Amino acid sequence: MQMNEVKDELLSSDIRQLGRLLGDAIRNHLGDPAFERIEHVRQLAIRFRRDNDEVARAQLSDALQALSQEETTQLTRAFSYFSLLANIAEDQHHIRRTRAHLIAGSPPRQGSLSHAVGNVFDAGKADALASFFEDAFVSPVFTAHPTEVQRKSIQNCQMAIARLLSERDRVQMTPEEAEQNEEALGRGIVTLWQTRLLRTSKLSVMDEVANGLSFYDHTILRELPKLYSSLETMLAQRDARWEDAELPNFMKVGSWIGGDRDGNPFVTADILRSTLQTQADKVLDFYLGELRKLASQLSLAQILNACSEPLRALAERSADASPHRVDEPYRRALHGIHARLEATRVALCGKGKPAEGVQPYAAAAELLADLDVVQHSLVSNGLRALARGRLRQLRRAVKVFGFSLAPLDLRQNSDVHERVVGELFAGAQPGLVYLDLDEEQRIAVLLAELESPRLLTSPYAQYSEETTSELDIFRAVRDAHVKYGRESVPNCIISKAASVSDLLEVALLLKEVGLLRQDSREADVNIIPLFETIDDLRAGPAIMARAFGLPFYRGLLASRADQQEVMLGYSDSNKDGGFLTSGWELYKAEIELVTVFKEYQIKLRLFHGRGGSVGRGGGPSYEAILAQPAGAVQGQIRLTEQGEVITAKYANPEVGRRNLEVLVAATIQSTLLPQAQLQPKASAGAGHLAAMEELSGTALNAYRDLVYGTQGFEQYFWESTVIAEIAALNIGSRPASRKKSTSIEDLRAIPWVLSWAQCRLMLPGWFGFGSAVQAYLAAHPVDGADVLRGMYTDWPFFTSLLSNMDMVLAKSDIAIAGKYAELVKDKALRDAIFTRIRAEYAATLDALKLITGQEELQQANPLMQRSIRNRFPYIDPLNHVQVELLKRFREGKQDAAARTGIHLSINGIAAGLRNSG
Repeated sequence: MQMNEVKDELLSSDIRQLGRLLGDAIRNHLGDPAFERIEHVRQLAIRFRRDNDEVARAQLSDALQALSQEETTQLTRAFSYFSLLANIAEDQHHIRRTRAHLIAGSPPRQGSLSHAVGNVFDAGKADALASFFEDAFVSPVFTAHPTEVQRKSIQNCQMAIARLLSERDRVQMTPEEAEQNEEALGRGIVTLWQTRLLRTSKLSVMDEVANGLSFYDHTILRELPKLYSSLETMLAQRDARWEDAELPNFMKVGSWIGGDRDGNPFVTADILRSTLQTQADKVLDFYLGELRKLASQLSLAQILNACSEPLRALAERSADASPHRVDEPYRRALHGIHARLEATRVALCGKGKPAEGVQPYAAAAELLADLDVVQHSLVSNGLRALARGRLRQLRRAVKVFGFSLAPLDLRQNSDVHERVVGELFAGAQPGLVYLDLDEEQRIAVLLAELESPRLLTSPYAQYSEETTSELDIFRAVRDAHVKYGRESVPNCIISKAASVSDLLEVALLLKEVGLLRQDSREADVNIIPLFETIDDLRAGPAIMARAFGLPFYRGLLASRADQQEVMLGYSDSNKDGGFLTSGWELYKAEIELVTVFKEYQIKLRLFHGRGGSVGRGGGPSYEAILAQPAGAVQGQIRLTEQGEVITAKYANPEVGRRNLEVLVAATIQSTLLPQAQLQPKASAGAGHLAAMEELSGTALNAYRDLVYGTQGFEQYFWESTVIAEIAALNIGSRPASRKKSTSIEDLRAIPWVLSWAQCRLMLPGWFGFGSAVQAYLAAHPVDGADVLRGMYTDWPFFTSLLSNMDMVLAKSDIAIAGKYAELVKDKALRDAIFTRIRAEYAATLDALKLITGQEELQQANPLMQRSIRNRFPYIDPLNHVQVELLKRFREGKQDAAARTGIHLSINGIAAGLRNSG
């Protein structure tokens, strides 16, 4: 047996044990016949996957049709829960392998912080590291997502099971302890089985806020400060200059949840205020708990150890009059800090009751200053070791999280801003029809108003509901800046940005509420365009150049340290132009933006709007960052974390820590060790770029011809996928489409990609590539294959692109997709479109194997192959059950049980695939 097989046997053992315990829970609850039905369907699904013949198809179909609605729901629950357990086992195995690697003292793994820092020092660039951290900014941003419907109760059950598995790896148990551990595992799985997977009511925005904040409890609040400490220690061990240095706050975790209004009418000014208050309460509660623990640890008696005068003064100001602590200045000081923080919580969140005469902190900087007094006193009196424990982590937490916890972004569609500004002009300048103006006229009108001291709004005017709502949102931001600090809401993102006037319209709205001052040209928030469609990506660099040429806009940037953030939309560009063209146009847009920003001497920060799936820009973050074109990272990057990916990455603290490290490591390497890795090799670069342009053109035509040029494709999509049920079930707080229509143009990218993932076709992650390669080889019969292979070998962008597509194809199943195609009522339409899809699928597989030289999918990724082997026998049955449920539902069996069954199947498949939305 190979070494990897020996190591993976531990994972197989965990999965078998968890599966056996789940089986026991099912038998005990539902009886042996139910368990045998579930096992029978699993075996038939395995045969269908292996043989894909008519006998297996018919047997599986007959077995599912024979099930009652109750039996179908039982089966769906069973396979959904197993997917959750497989996720736990895989996460724990990853932790196990990582720990074994570290314990063995093996060389640092690629993607780790130690690997990145070591590379920098080995390259002789240690001096550049200090400059890097002074200007660096790395920020994953959590966003709400309709596939993330998992309840907190389910997460708690999973975490309890994970802790028990972890305990077995870390503790040498006696036979009795091992038996107790297994019994506890069994109880945990019974509890999981008896806990509802689904919510009984529609998800509200505040539900989504609570979901997002739960990952701060599990991971972010503790693991992010630890990451800073580990990195500081790592640097100090390599260079004495870092001995007492504290890194700037270069990493924060941001959020859109509660501030993203694009297409979500439920995000209002009141919701924004509630979100910010909830975030503040979360972080203040964490600080209070840490202060109590710290006070219990720092029981230092003054008679045994001196303290500084500032610490003594802090202790004297404390209201702690206990005679038991009269000679314990550190405890008294911490008691006083705790009392002031309690008063702060009352002031900011309306919770608790402050002690009489205790003043709240006006800002987090005041709290940090008091903690610094404690730290300096310990260090100056020879107690450095005590200062480097919980106090060190708490001080860093206050620096990073402040009183607002997470920077909350605003986002709204440019069309809304346009209408609001139009209404304001109509009220202030009768006869001016803003919406009728061309772009240059709009720019002129907006600039004139931005230079004017007057306001367009009037307290005596009546505005539409939309305009009132937008102005209220910006006023809520102004109030939040006063209450929590400017870092609480630092950004305003413009969806569907397509012109300079889109930027200036937001500037005008900021001016109307006092967030932009006309006289000083100072803005309190960043104005960030989001370029989403293929056309917008192509126009983006010219739009920014035009904006930079406006003195007023340059003045705004001067107030923002001459830095401009630009967001790039992976999801909508993919829906618009397909996988290959989206990736290529994003890459080209970055290159052109780097050039424009360099010309105008503006610092560029890119915000990558990536989804969980490859069809929405997903895939491994480390490789994605390293594959950025030269100059696109520059020490600063933001990227979205969405849906079930948030759970996969951040629910487990150790896995979460690893994912945070990966982002920092990749940013360090991309910035300080750019190498030739970020561009095609010079000798073949021009040829590679030309080849990519040619491939993209063909892929774009193939994709758009199918999706937007084929009559009946919209009907095929709505009938062959679960999109109609996603829209009807109202999963998530926002509608599936931007308008009340079934057109693909109006559909949001998330349900578009999710629907294709659910039916296991994953079409947005590969369609068009096979046609593109076929056309390229036909046009270049002599050297075409060599050129493509060279691109794969030498160009990380192309390597990453194909690696992600490889993963998508490995998770696809054309046979299962064929079962979904049978849901299309029009046989002629079904046959015509699915035949095209199947042919493109085959061509794409052939093209991928030709270029990479691999004989099977994920040949270079044994971990993914292992994952597929372990989990697909349990995901495949969910797909077959979902098809059966959809048939019944569409035939009119639309009771609550049927809806629940479909909802369960969506949840289970998404959890099993892990990056499907």
